Amino acid sequence: MAADGTVAADGFAPRLLRWFDASGRHDLPWQHPRSPYRVWVSEIMLQQTQVRVVVPYFERWMQALPTLRDLAAAEPDAVIALWAGLGYYARARNLHKAAQLCMERHGGELPRDIEALAALPGIGRSTAGAILAQAHGLRHAILDGNVKRTLARFHGVRGWPGTRAVELELWRLAEGHLPQARMADYTQAIMDFGATLCTRQNPACVLCPLQDDCVARREGLVAELPTPKPGKALPQRGTLMLVVLDGAGRLLLRRRPPSGVWAGMWSLPEAEDADAAHALLARHAEVDFDAVETLPTIEHGFSHYRLRITPLLWRNARPLEQRIAEDADARWAAADARAAIGFPAPVRRLLDGLDRTA
Repeated sequence: MAADGTVAADGFAPRLLRWFDASGRHDLPWQHPRSPYRVWVSEIMLQQTQVRVVVPYFERWMQALPTLRDLAAAEPDAVIALWAGLGYYARARNLHKAAQLCMERHGGELPRDIEALAALPGIGRSTAGAILAQAHGLRHAILDGNVKRTLARFHGVRGWPGTRAVELELWRLAEGHLPQARMADYTQAIMDFGATLCTRQNPACVLCPLQDDCVARREGLVAELPTPKPGKALPQRGTLMLVVLDGAGRLLLRRRPPSGVWAGMWSLPEAEDADAAHALLARHAEVDFDAVETLPTIEHGFSHYRLRITPLLWRNARPLEQRIAEDADARWAAADARAAIGFPAPVRRLLDGLDRTA
């Protein structure tokens, strides 16, 4: 290893590429063909989400929206419905907005300039590098979670990667390891390596092609690196979700606010307490408020808090159709129409369970 922290030309990248040729993933759907649009969608889906989860979502997305132009022209509800279940829904909204900006500013294509690409909603420096390296073979580094872990261990970089100083050091190392050729394969290789070999828990160091030069392995720091984020207990929040069915089995829905959690998605009406639930119901239906069924509590975790959902069920409500007609953020959805609606994941689980017991 050189004094500046990089390795010789026959070191890091060539060993990763040899490992990738023998053990990497070569049959992922976004690799065939490896177009800028397909790579972009896959990279956004893979943020915070494992490959095995992403593959069926990606394939369904490409069937419905095979081109950037199709995405730009799609209705927001259709985009969210295709994304429903992947979580972090801002990613889908950013994909949609970025596609529309590409139509307005870049001739209907993703720009090849990294600064212009990184400036699009939801992309940023690492995702832009991944798109340009994989789709065009351009020499740009990436720094997703797998790469941060690999570089922190290989070079013995201490400190939480979320701090600016550590992140800048990891970027320097990532750029220093870039090969002169095979950028698409190298980018996939370093992502695969972190996802399948240099994993967060129980990494397979005995199989690692970089083990002879890995600082963490040599100094017994594999379990300590990368340095974890300083611990902080997640706050707890609670909400009542109102499951209101009319005599025909239609379900009362409300659209979420345009910002915040599950922004713009159709969901169940929510209330903080019984009084608020009573007032909300009175706006949309006549219902015997006391004839309520309390369903099992649902716990759902977000990155910044945990949500405790108490579902309350009313049956045989009598819709106030005129009030619904005057409220663009409310609707009654028949059972056969609900499958096409992109609900938040815990709401979908709740409704699926209700359908099974109906």
